[in-house]
Formats: sequence, structure tokens, C-alpha cells
Amino acid sequence: MAGQLWSVDSLGGYMYSDQLSETLRTELQPNTRFRNFCDIEDAHGKGNGETFSWNVYEDVVTEGGTLNEEDVMPETNFTIRQESMTMTEYGNSVPYTSKAQLLSKHSMERVVSKVLKNDACKVLDKAAHAEFDKTKLVATPATATDAVDILLNTDGTAGAVTNNIGMSKEHVKRIADQMAERNITPFDGDNYMALGRPTTFRDFKDDLEAISMYTDAGFSKIAAGEIGRYEGIRFFTQTNVASEGWTNSKSDAAYFFGADTVAEGVVCPEEVRAKLPGDSTYTVVSH
Repeated sequence: MAGQLWSVDSLGGYMYSDQLSETLRTELQPNTRFRNFCDIEDAHGKGNGETFSWNVYEDVVTEGGTLNEEDVMPETNFTIRQESMTMTEYGNSVPYTSKAQLLSKHSMERVVSKVLKNDACKVLDKAAHAEFDKTKLVATPATATDAVDILLNTDGTAGAVTNNIGMSKEHVKRIADQMAERNITPFDGDNYMALGRPTTFRDFKDDLEAISMYTDAGFSKIAAGEIGRYEGIRFFTQTNVASEGWTNSKSDAAYFFGADTVAEGVVCPEEVRAKLPGDSTYTVVSH
């Protein structure tokens, strides 16, 4: 049986010791980041493998304009397109024996519940990232050493440049301009969002400190460890998704986005529950 066994120290035996601390400790865990920025769609009633659709309404075909006093009111229309997703079930379980439960100094139920919640957090965040990663709009430095200009591709591929420079505030300015020029809707009504690994923003954070270190607001951001807001973009870090491992390790992927990015269809929110009809297995189930 794959699971927790009292007879194997690393799978259960270590949970009892005369000197074992009462404090419950688990591996360090990141919080979700990509999933936090998904739009939740109610897909109640759908099953695994079924398709869930929603409408996207385009602007009117012909814009309105000025009218003279006796002009007939013009008429126009708008088009509708549909987007869809395929429902996928996620789950995991940790079975354990009654002996492990009875002899453990720590509550087996509590430990299993905690590690399954941690697992669900990482798995679902990586699933959200996989959808963010399908973007067709990709910005890279114009050349291997260009700290100012960006090259913009619209086919989902990165420019053929050597990863030999970190992201700078000048890159961010040009990305912000491109997002505004393309009428991308701000995520929260006022700001775009950017998400990446901590080292991806290292050079950029140094630039921000130099810009705002002499203002009260700037000092508060630095003291609180915040990355901050710049050019109408709020910056966040994540560690659930591993580095892209680009050549030279000078930079890594960062995701800039506005509203209506990735949709998550929820049939049944994730939960930890006992396996039925027995009571020896706990399983996290998410749709």
C-alpha cells in the first residue's frame, strides 16, 4: 500500500518519540499567485471532460457620430464570439493505517489535511500558470544588451536574442505603453499587474528604490518589502513555478496582464475529505 506506515520511520515511525516536539512543522510552502488573478466561472453541473462556454461581446461595428436635427438615428450591431474550456478533475490522497493514527504523537488527520492542502495550492497554481503561458503577446529586449527598447512578437514566441540583460524600468515603461496602446483593460480599474520570480525583478527593484527612496511613500514600500507600483503596473512575486532556466540566467519570464486573462471553471471547490465508506484515507478533490 502506498501511504503512511508505522513500520517505516520516514513514513510514520518518526511521528512518535519521547522527545518529539509538540509543534507541528511542515515544509516551507508558497501561496498561490497565478490562480489569484484568474476569473472564476460557475461551471456547476459540468463533468470531467465536458466543455463549458461563455460569451465575449465585441464593440459595435460602426461608431456613433454627430447628427443634424432631422437626421434618422443610425443603426449598427455588434458581434458575439464564444470562448470555452474543458473541465478537468484534479485530486490526490494520502492513505494511512490505524496503527499510525493511534500511536502518532501528532494528529495524523491534521498532518494529512495540511500536506494535501499544500499540494492542492501548488498543483492548481501551476495549472493556472500553464494558461497564462499561452499568451500570444511576448516582449523581449530588442537586442542582447538593449536595456531600453523591446521587441514585440504576437505569435507567442520570444525574440531570438541572448538572455544577457535583466529587466529594467525602461523595459517596463515600453511594456506599459504597449498595453495602453492596445486598449488592454486594467486589472483593477486603474492598474495593470505583473507577476514573476523574485530574482526576475531584482534589477528593476533596485531601480525603484533609487526612484522613491527619498519619499515617505517610497520608504514605506521599501521598509515593508513591497516591490511597489510603477507606470500604472503593480508588481507581485511567485515561487510556485520554477525558473525558465534561460541561458546566462540574467532574467526570467514575467507576466504583464490586465483584466479578463485566464478563466477557472469551478464545479466543486477543492476540499479535504475522508474516503468513503472507510475512514483511513483523506483525499483532496478539485474540479
